[in-house]
Amino acid sequence: MNIPETRSRPHRRTSFFDRLSTAVTKATGSSPAFVLAFAIVLGWAATGPIFRFSNTWQLVINTGTTIVTFLMVFVIQRSQNKDTLAVHLKLNELIASDSAANNRLVGSEDLSPDELVVLKKFYTRLARLAETDHDVHASHSLDEADDLHTAKLAATGPRAHRVRDRERR
Repeated sequence: MNIPETRSRPHRRTSFFDRLSTAVTKATGSSPAFVLAFAIVLGWAATGPIFRFSNTWQLVINTGTTIVTFLMVFVIQRSQNKDTLAVHLKLNELIASDSAANNRLVGSEDLSPDELVVLKKFYTRLARLAETDHDVHASHSLDEADDLHTAKLAATGPRAHRVRDRERR
């Protein structure tokens, strides 16, 4: 499968909102943006005595911050969605590039919460079984780890089988 090359500059077909959200996220996540917001709050607070701390004076900052917060939710969410997708694609590439990796993990971000809990239990059990190995590369699947663990327990006697049965629960 040929994967299209990516470009360092935005593609022409990138939507206006994508370009805007990227620019706004970068700008608002900067130190100068924080200094500007802090200066606005200080300026507003300094004008309190001039306006006798009136309801209108309070309404100005409340309305401004509410509008900015409302709009920023959408901008930040769009940016986060894009970043999350990019991270998932990079992780999928790493999984796909390793022949020993479990390819069932590709696309795991689309699993239901219940399916993710099952997957987590699988890897928690795998980690528990691998704790007894001195070589972290000794196994890569639950079946292999379980077989290795069973073989080790068989070598230690009947008490070990009861331990194994408890671990499987």
